[in-house]
Order: sequence, then structure tokens, then C-alpha cells
Amino acid sequence: MSLRIAVLSAHTCPIAPLGGWETGGMNVYVRELSRALGARGVSVDIFTRRQTSDVADVVEYSPGARVVHVDAGPHRHIDKYDVLDYLPDFACAVQRFRALTGASYDLIHSHYWLSGRLALRFADRWGVPLVSTFHTLAQLKNRVAESAAEREQSVRYEIERRTMAGSDRIVALTAVDRQQMVRHYGALARMAVIPGGVDLARFRPIERAEARRALGLDGSSKMLLFVGRIQRLKGLEVLLRAFARMSDPDTRLVVV
Repeated sequence: MSLRIAVLSAHTCPIAPLGGWETGGMNVYVRELSRALGARGVSVDIFTRRQTSDVADVVEYSPGARVVHVDAGPHRHIDKYDVLDYLPDFACAVQRFRALTGASYDLIHSHYWLSGRLALRFADRWGVPLVSTFHTLAQLKNRVAESAAEREQSVRYEIERRTMAGSDRIVALTAVDRQQMVRHYGALARMAVIPGGVDLARFRPIERAEARRALGLDGSSKMLLFVGRIQRLKGLEVLLRAFARMSDPDTRLVVV
């Protein structure tokens, strides 16, 4: 029998169109990791909150990997802190799905702090190990917040701390992430640094001269490159302000 994994992505759907407020790198990470596991014979069910009425309950988007949309709150995007109020409904919906389909799982992989709150309950109830990946952390976001409105609430920090303490393994995407989790959360053990993957069919190294020609740059220009969603959290406005103060007229800024 193949390994069966329950993946929790409570607040955002991994197969939703990219570019929205809550659809970005984590969506791609969850989608492609699950696709790769499915290709290796692992059965993966990704549980996520339904945010639109015109999507099927279950979508098998790749062999062995499917998304299960569960009813937990309105069928639209809501603030992540409002999602907290609907986590009990989410938990009940997952349990109903298991009861109706007979699905059982050998492992839970939780993504983001909202999923962590559910994952701790499921891991205890199902008697299976829990792996957690956080992607972003409240303590780090608060260090760069420019206003009270941008600060994360204490409930997020507490859920992150409890999830780290209750996880059998914590995945840090970089060594810096690991250091920050140790420093701010006391996550001393059970941690593995596993960098995010790269789609080599889409992204590949080429010669610098070729890349500069593709971007319309001559060989002498200096270039600053920003790649990411146009979202305040990414800090693009900081880069723009800094770039405006540069005195070198030959420096180019490219935003992708």
C-alpha cells in the first residue's frame, strides 16, 4: 500500500490562479511538491477552504495528487484572521470526508500557521506524525512592519509556537529560517532545512550576456532585479525609494 499524506492548506488553494492577495509562492510550493510526490507513487489529499461556488469538491490535478475543497465559511476570500473563526467547521468537514470516503492517512503535512492549529488536533486524533512548514513567521513580519495595521496578532505567534512544539518534524526552507525559528520560537530539535524546488523546465541558467540581451540591456549597465508579487509586504516601495536616491544614471531597475 502506498504512503498516504493529508496536506493542510487551510487559507489558500494551491490550484487557484496566481497573483491574488493570498495566492503566491506557497501555492506553487504545495501544488508542485504534492505533484512530485504523486509521481513517485504517494497518494496526496490537499485540504483547503472553498472560496468559490463553481469549483468541484475534489479535483485530481495530477496523478496521485488531489485537492479537496471543504466548506468553512463564505465561498469567497476572507481575511486570514477571520478564517480562524471557521476552523472548527473546517475540521468537521475533513472528518466527514474521511467518514464518507474511508480515507486514512499515514502523515500530515501542515502549511502556514492556520493549518497548524488544525494539524495538531488531527495528528493527535488520527495517531499519525506531523510535519510542519510555515513559509512566513509572525515575529519576522512584525520586525519590518511599518504600522500597527501591518503587525501580526499575538494569536498567530502562539499558534506558531504550539505547532512547532507539537510537530514531529519542522521543515525550514533556508538555514536563515531555521536560525530564526530557533531564536524566536525555541524550536531546537526535529528541524530539517529543505530548500524549495525549482521548475527546471521553466527556469534554467543562461549566460549573463544572453540574459541582458533578452532584457534589452547593454553590457555596461548595472541592473537591480525584483521578482515577486506587487504587494506591500514584499517591500517593493522600499526598493523604489532607494533606487530614486541613486546617483548612477546607468543603473536600471527591472521589476518582474
